[in-house]
Amino acid sequence: MARNCNPYYCLSLYKFRISSLSLYNSPISLHLFPKSRFKFSHNSIRDSSSTTISSSSAGASGFTWDDVFKISRSENHSFDLHGFFDKIKICNRGSEKQHEFIPFVIGDQIVGYVHNRFADHLRRFQDVFIFPQNNSFTNHVTLHPMLRTPEERTRAVADVVKCLGEEFIPGIRNELYPVISSFGTPVFFSLERAAAPYFGIKAFGVHMNGYVERAGQKYLWIGKRSEVKPTYPGMLDHLVAGGLPHDIACGENLVKECEEEAGIPSSISNKAIPVGAVSYMDIDRYRYKRDVLFCYDLKLPEGFIPKNQDGEAESFKLIPVADVANVIRRTQFFKPNCNLVIIDFLFRHGYIRPEEFGYLKLLQSLRSGDCS
Repeated sequence: MARNCNPYYCLSLYKFRISSLSLYNSPISLHLFPKSRFKFSHNSIRDSSSTTISSSSAGASGFTWDDVFKISRSENHSFDLHGFFDKIKICNRGSEKQHEFIPFVIGDQIVGYVHNRFADHLRRFQDVFIFPQNNSFTNHVTLHPMLRTPEERTRAVADVVKCLGEEFIPGIRNELYPVISSFGTPVFFSLERAAAPYFGIKAFGVHMNGYVERAGQKYLWIGKRSEVKPTYPGMLDHLVAGGLPHDIACGENLVKECEEEAGIPSSISNKAIPVGAVSYMDIDRYRYKRDVLFCYDLKLPEGFIPKNQDGEAESFKLIPVADVANVIRRTQFFKPNCNLVIIDFLFRHGYIRPEEFGYLKLLQSLRSGDCS
């Protein structure tokens, strides 16, 4: 183990390598869930810390489905988008700290950003990372010129990530993300997913709103994440969502995720409609997230019931769209980036209207990150 984490060992290594589902109500009795108009009240804006939470089976997330239903049914009488703006801000923190990061450059392209302090750890691995200051990118980090191919770079950086380990890069998943300058451009190398924000690379994902129409009202299938997931345990989530790994197209990845996360067969998931993207840019200490989420809508049969296959979701509920909006606006129950995708759905399906103050600003803020 010590030998593998010798900073000078990394490049030499490559030289010698040969190469409980549950429903709030059944689909038949959805009328029991009260219809609610999309209403706002500044005085009713609350987050999860100010919401009364039931103690039974609350789990790591601190809330139950009963808490979700209680909030979702609340009725107000004036319009206010403030609660949605709060959720946008949660995904776009730390812009004032951008000066603490240096560009990560490959060739003549900036592919990411690395915090100065994290860069100090990379300086140990002189056969992999170098810090030149002799061109237009002053004070930046790049890869050693001996690492010429994507495969060599992938292996070299993977060994560095392994050496740094959980102490510096927690949550290693052994899943690779492509390192690119913009979507659709050639891949410079592939990077461990957990390391993506530490190198500030652009990361992409697919998020799908699965909805049902019944008696003129739209309902969204909402998932509750497993309490044992390492990230955002027990929080609310989309019916289907996932990161976009290396070497798989968005549509193909969505079909795969649909089967794994909700048991949706390809005969149904192939009908999902791509409807755009949202983006955000979030800085949290050494982590610089520059994410773009491709959004999909899928209208599901009324009788379809999702069944999680990979153990990542605890349960699903079918909830009126307007009630889901109430939960987003008034709590922090949802995994943060899911809020953006659902707010985008609210715009496109007419739940947020131009007459509401802040309409255009909110719409624009859904793409606060670099959508390229």
